[in-house]
Amino acid sequence: MPMDSRDRNRKGYRGSFTSSFSYAFEGLRFVLRTERNIKFHVFIAVVMISMSLFFQITKVEWLILFLVIGGMFVIEIINTAIENVVDLVTEEFHPLAKTAKDVAASAALVFACISVIIGVILFGPYIVAYL
Repeated sequence: MPMDSRDRNRKGYRGSFTSSFSYAFEGLRFVLRTERNIKFHVFIAVVMISMSLFFQITKVEWLILFLVIGGMFVIEIINTAIENVVDLVTEEFHPLAKTAKDVAASAALVFACISVIIGVILFGPYIVAYL
């Protein structure tokens, strides 16, 4: 499949608004199809949304939940992009390539840990009250 980056990078070129959405959805489909971690995050997001519906959380809690879910997806997508660019640039092992991939993955790990803490703070009182 030919890539049209030459056209998109020409000075003065303006792609259509719908084309930009098409490219974005193509990237999202790629991530959902190929990345194991994003599939796990989708599963966890469904569980958290289901718990939120069950416990009838407040509007502010819904906002927090969607910010955390969205943030996790964004970080995983950026991590995937960084890993793919590194793989494109070098085929053999290079310490800086490893560092770039490890640092990108660590951003996802840190946000995942923060998300768990937020989840405990958000749902802990509901779970305790339910028991």
